[in-house]
Amino acid sequence: MAKNLSNLRAPKKANTGRKRVGRGMGSGMGKTSTRGHKGQGSRTGSSLMRGFEGGQMPLHRRLPKRGFTNIFRTEYTVVNLDRIVEHIADLKVTEIGLDDYKKLGLASSKKALIKILGSGELTAAITIHAHKFSKSAVEKIEKAGGKAVVVGGEVPVAAKGKLVSKAAK
Repeated sequence: MAKNLSNLRAPKKANTGRKRVGRGMGSGMGKTSTRGHKGQGSRTGSSLMRGFEGGQMPLHRRLPKRGFTNIFRTEYTVVNLDRIVEHIADLKVTEIGLDDYKKLGLASSKKALIKILGSGELTAAITIHAHKFSKSAVEKIEKAGGKAVVVGGEVPVAAKGKLVSKAAK
């Protein structure tokens, strides 16, 4: 069949009206108006909760409940040193501040809390500002001649494999 304007048709069921129940026997949904005979679903005001299984114990109540979700947990955006190295190689920067993580695409927003992890090798001496650092990250940053600056807290110092604040010394 050739496609032209004289042969256009609407798709099947495109022009069917909505089902009008409760309009007598001639409507094709007569007497019980598609609700069947007696029972819970035939009564007015009947609505079942999501997951209702007809009186049987619902699945969400049969399954065991495990664990705990701490609603006060602090979520950090994790950034590895190798991701920082990728971005600073082109830019020739000596310092990375909190605003830079968003600009470089390492964090979703400027307000995100940042934690630096020590995966990867750092070659340039740069100052990195973040909210938290792992022990290995601090060691690698200081080994390369840079500084790890904790924002809103103490400056970490890598001493004998432990993360110690300068105030504790």
